[in-house]
Amino acid sequence: MPSSFWSMNHTLQILGKSAWYPPLGLLTIAAMLPESWHLHLVDLNVTILKDDDLDWADQVFLSAMNVQEISARDIIHRATARNKTIVAGGSLFTLQHERFPGIHHFILNEAEITLPQYLADLELGIPKTIYQSDAFASVRETPIPAWNLIDLKKYQYGIIQYSRGCPYHCEFCDVPTLYGNLPRTKTPEQVIAELEVFREQSVVPSILCADDNLIGNRKVLKQELLPALIAWRKQHVPIFSFSTQVSINLVDDEEMMDLMLEAGFRHLFIGIETDDEDTLTLTRKSQNLRRNILNSISILHRKGFIVVGGFIVGFDTDTVDTFQNQIDLIQSSGIMLATVNMLKAPPGTPLFERMKNEDRLIADFSFQEAETNIRLNMPAATFYREFHRTIQLIYGAAFSFERAKKWLSEFNHLPTVETDIPGLNATEYLPVLFRTIFYIGIRYKDRKYFWRLLWWTLRHRPRLMDWALIESIFIYQLHHLLQEYSSTLVHKIGELDSTTDLVPIAQ
Repeated sequence: MPSSFWSMNHTLQILGKSAWYPPLGLLTIAAMLPESWHLHLVDLNVTILKDDDLDWADQVFLSAMNVQEISARDIIHRATARNKTIVAGGSLFTLQHERFPGIHHFILNEAEITLPQYLADLELGIPKTIYQSDAFASVRETPIPAWNLIDLKKYQYGIIQYSRGCPYHCEFCDVPTLYGNLPRTKTPEQVIAELEVFREQSVVPSILCADDNLIGNRKVLKQELLPALIAWRKQHVPIFSFSTQVSINLVDDEEMMDLMLEAGFRHLFIGIETDDEDTLTLTRKSQNLRRNILNSISILHRKGFIVVGGFIVGFDTDTVDTFQNQIDLIQSSGIMLATVNMLKAPPGTPLFERMKNEDRLIADFSFQEAETNIRLNMPAATFYREFHRTIQLIYGAAFSFERAKKWLSEFNHLPTVETDIPGLNATEYLPVLFRTIFYIGIRYKDRKYFWRLLWWTLRHRPRLMDWALIESIFIYQLHHLLQEYSSTLVHKIGELDSTTDLVPIAQ
């Protein structure tokens, strides 16, 4: 995965891990392959792909999202040079398979449907090039991933998926196209069977529920999964907490919040995007409308959740004032980990189709954070300059540590529901502490903000000192991310300033 907010390479360095979480897609595919096959999995986030790995294989299976296109193309090139049969799946290929002529077989859409078709044809000696289906699979038939193929100790998080699909219709999101608007869920028994693997190995402190929107099917979540998780946790000493993605209207359901806390959920990624009502209406973000965003975030923090927020600039309704409004919103929210992204139009989204119809697509889609593939509604030089100013402030040390202090001041570390969230054990804790002090407290050029936060926490919220250290590690990641983005943006702004706008204003 290229350097981005989610790659977390500098955070992982301090935590002593190789990758954030395992490749769930490939591990699930591996569990669906014939038992007679000999399997070898290479996670490029953990290790390099060697020529010997390719020479060993009869077929090379790869799964990729849009963000992984560069590394996917490298694998395709290397496998082709060795005359290997290439089988590809994942959202990158499902939405854009025609851009990859070197692949022999595409397993598109949901593999529970299309992979068995390929395997049956392969057994008969008549495999086709493309396998695809408009139907959505029942995830209640999805097998437990083949965890034996990886070393879980190399990962910070374990990972499961409870549901697929999201009931909302955000214009820039490809989830409805890929997985539909009716979330399909696994049974509690399936989920607990997957969690037992992590409990037995006891090597990860947290589990990511990689759902498009965990609360998309509220009734089933409330009645089935959460009660089962709570009962399971009471039977065992809790060894990990959960992270997931939800929509902000979780705050409208007090019972749901309490159940999630008792089940062990803590970190929530929420797509906030903006608090501008006209923009939310334009982009069909109905679940965020008619609410006080800051109040909603505060409720979640005071409940005991840690919010990671996604924000976007570049909507058609945005003006130059939008950037300062976003800065003010983020700072007031106390969301320490806030991502600010340029609007992009991914293939398979209503936004992509609208931009195509309006002749506003200017480049192939890319997940590079400091780029967009659409023609904007303001001069490009102005947009890039204001975007750069925004992330300089939001990702900078002064603003980031100030948000961390605000979050620590209102975070409820002792929820009223029964729950126990473990921390690192002593063997893990001390090396992480030493690396934190070395990299952030000594080498980091903005270390004064780190020490000020620790001193403030010691005086005002001493029981949250571990959290202050953890948040500081994430801020350190933002520092490095800003350095990388700034280099790209300064170059881009220089190009735009030396010419007329390379990207004309949309009419």
